Amino acid sequence: MRRFLSFNDYFKAQFNEKVVKLSLDGGMSCPNRDGTLSFKGCLFCSEKGSGDFAGNRFNTIDEQINEQKKLLSKKWKSNKYIAYFQNFTNTYGDIDYLSNLYNYVISKKDIVGLSIATRADCLNNEVMKMLVDLNKKTFLWVELGLQTVNENTIKLINRGYSHQIFNENIKRLQENNIRFLTHLIFGLPYENREDFQNTVEYVKAIHPFGVKIHSLYIQKDSPIYDFYLKNKFKLLEKDEYVEIVCNTLDFLPKDIVIHRITGDPDKRKLVAPKWCADKLSVISSIDKELKNRYEKSLGNT
Repeated sequence: MRRFLSFNDYFKAQFNEKVVKLSLDGGMSCPNRDGTLSFKGCLFCSEKGSGDFAGNRFNTIDEQINEQKKLLSKKWKSNKYIAYFQNFTNTYGDIDYLSNLYNYVISKKDIVGLSIATRADCLNNEVMKMLVDLNKKTFLWVELGLQTVNENTIKLINRGYSHQIFNENIKRLQENNIRFLTHLIFGLPYENREDFQNTVEYVKAIHPFGVKIHSLYIQKDSPIYDFYLKNKFKLLEKDEYVEIVCNTLDFLPKDIVIHRITGDPDKRKLVAPKWCADKLSVISSIDKELKNRYEKSLGNT
């Protein structure tokens, strides 16, 4: 029994049917990779900019949309889609290119929403103006990689900007009534339960439209692979992760849409922890624990 507002339930209520996300690649880069900030990127980020299942950037957007529809039709039947620009930094680039791309995509009749994944330090005035305009035309939200509020961890993972900058730009999105989603990673190097809770308390305070929750995993194509080999820091066990996620879901306001409760690593590149490879098992374990908690709460009333 789920005790949170899932992506599927929320969008079914909004659009009266199943809505499917199409993961698209707009050909963007990232200031943390092109030399503007560094050439290394965030410590945990994969070779494909944390968009391992996005469309092929060498194909046109129309080709990607058609390929994604065909691929996802094997799992779900739907007539409505959300264009999801997932990998790298999707507000980093020529503003005319960005605006034309997003306006073209949302002009398609069966695309009812737009999700733009980006960095909180890549929301300048031009970008904000574009987002305000898009927000008038479609169901828009911006996805931001919070990961943690611990400044020592932020520096360690080479995020490239402080928590203060993140917080300042969240306020700008709120002032412009633009929905935003935050990504959390549990199990970052040397973090503990107190760090996780501090991050979750911050998320509760800013009250985003949505949240994505991930465990840290090690892929061979990410900088954290070498860091892990050298430092062998502790990774979360499956039961630890399940408990932390359930604590988080119990703590957050119930109107926050939970878009994801576990990561989805590329199994061919996954080094550790191996339990991350079985996504369905992790989700099932979280559901089971939530049900147990619910039944126990009934017994105490």
